[in-house]
Amino acid sequence: MATMESLIGLVNRIQRACTVLGDHGGEGMSLWEALPSVAVVGGQSSGKSSVLESVVGRDFLPRGSGIVTRRPLVLQLHKTEEGRSEYAEFLHAPKKKFADFASVRKEISDETDRITGKSKQISNVPIHLSIYSPNVVNLTLIDLPGLTKVAVEGQPESIVEDIENMVRSYVEKPNCIILAISPANQDIATSDAIKLAREVDPSGERTFGVLTKLDLMDRGTNALDVLEGRAYRLQHPWVGIVNRSQADINKNVDMIIARKKEREYFETSPEYGHLAHKMGSEYLAKLLSQHLERVIRQRIPSIIALINKTIDELNAELDRIGRPIAVDSGAQLYTILEMCRAFDRVFKEHLDGGRPGGDRIYGVFDHQLPAALKKLPFDRHLSLKNVQKVVSEADGYQPHLIAPEQGYRRLIDSSISYFKGPAEASVDAVHFVLKELVRKSIAETEELKRFPTLQSDIAAAATEALERFRDESRKTVLRLVDMESSYLTVEFFRKLHTESDKVPNPNAASQNADRYTDNHFRRIGSNVSSYIGMVCETLKNSIPKAVVYCQVREAKRSLLNHFYVQVGKREKERLGAMLDEDPALMERRTTIAKRLELYKSARDEIDSVAWK
Repeated sequence: MATMESLIGLVNRIQRACTVLGDHGGEGMSLWEALPSVAVVGGQSSGKSSVLESVVGRDFLPRGSGIVTRRPLVLQLHKTEEGRSEYAEFLHAPKKKFADFASVRKEISDETDRITGKSKQISNVPIHLSIYSPNVVNLTLIDLPGLTKVAVEGQPESIVEDIENMVRSYVEKPNCIILAISPANQDIATSDAIKLAREVDPSGERTFGVLTKLDLMDRGTNALDVLEGRAYRLQHPWVGIVNRSQADINKNVDMIIARKKEREYFETSPEYGHLAHKMGSEYLAKLLSQHLERVIRQRIPSIIALINKTIDELNAELDRIGRPIAVDSGAQLYTILEMCRAFDRVFKEHLDGGRPGGDRIYGVFDHQLPAALKKLPFDRHLSLKNVQKVVSEADGYQPHLIAPEQGYRRLIDSSISYFKGPAEASVDAVHFVLKELVRKSIAETEELKRFPTLQSDIAAAATEALERFRDESRKTVLRLVDMESSYLTVEFFRKLHTESDKVPNPNAASQNADRYTDNHFRRIGSNVSSYIGMVCETLKNSIPKAVVYCQVREAKRSLLNHFYVQVGKREKERLGAMLDEDPALMERRTTIAKRLELYKSARDEIDSVAWK
């Protein structure tokens, strides 16, 4: 079975390691919070500082009137072997050992002022102090600002509520043991510490009552009703403390001597002699340590469960952000290709419908292209006036004899040229959608998030490929438009002529005579408009096919092909540069790895120490 000192000492080391890593919990309970500690609670001038110093056996806390403790002090006591020298360490100054405890007091004051300034303000940012000594028991104590009832000059009106909220934030935690300090020369019913402890721990399971200043009670009175549990009963026994007198403090009376005087007081006291074996700061320290050891043993299954859960979460996060990359060029090239394939997979999901965005390409063909074709100015171009102008110019000096073929061709050619605008606009619109999908795919590829340089390289390569696809697509759709001009569908006009011949017309002679009348030019405009309508329907179907074939299909098949060829030729140094990670992410991985190591080590140590 593990000794009490080894188990609590282990908890102290784990808590300190958690503090160094800043592991105070995010969502849910942190390991630090899961491990029990003792919060020292009391009103101002209740003797909190004297109790702490008695437990430690050293005079190291700042003193004065009003609010002296203005930041929480997390005090970890580490028992060392007999004969070892005592020293202290602060978390904010980890490489400095304080052997002089007067300098510890000054450092606490200076570090408090660093956050709060030389004012009477408070801060919930804790100071972490570790003391290593053969004269202490393994224990974690949290000294909190003294509860007060009124604000004094220099303090905000909210100071009373602020201090209470700060103290509550510690004592409300289910693994916090409450050390409620009350002065014996005041009515226990008015004790701020007991009042707060009763609210957060109504069963009293977590509360230890400490009665200070027993030697300062009025002559003829005593605190037996409290100490024997009649005035206010707790589940744990009350402990009486005799603090050093102000005269002893002024004379710098050694704490070991003070402890001896305290023992003598109880042993020779007619009122408290029968309780002497359960009184005093030394007994209090041992009592707390024993209780802490029991609580730790009870909590071990839940602590191990929390550790295992956190280890799983940390491993999952490391997998998500990626493990460190090997330094050889083969592994680097493999990693780059894996990243590219991951991006390509996300990009194809956007196009094929697994993710949103690809539907916008269909929207180009189903809405934008038809709308653009509908807006083409054929009404103006095939107006009576323009038809007459084009046909007349096509005849030159020789009037056409039967049909104005050159006029027809010119009207059709110039009308078909209007289709180039919507055709190119469709190409550009799909190009824009594809570029947006590339950007979204890079952002959504989890594996790529750790490599900003590779993100940029893939984005540049994909954009370059899309530019090539767009150029090819533009040439293709313009060819489609040009093909419609280069060969006209003769059957369409023959059909018009045949239908015209089938209709008996008594005024045929006058029609030939009126070849240059408005009706004649209107017929020409109407015929050309019908033909252009037929071409429009053809292009409305063929342009999307060309765009998809040249741009969308190629983006799915070969978006990064050129990039793969380039990457394969690169030297090791350039491959390494492409895998240059985001410094913040590298730092995050390092932190996670350290936390993972801490939790695994904590699990192994708790297992080995607790069940040895």
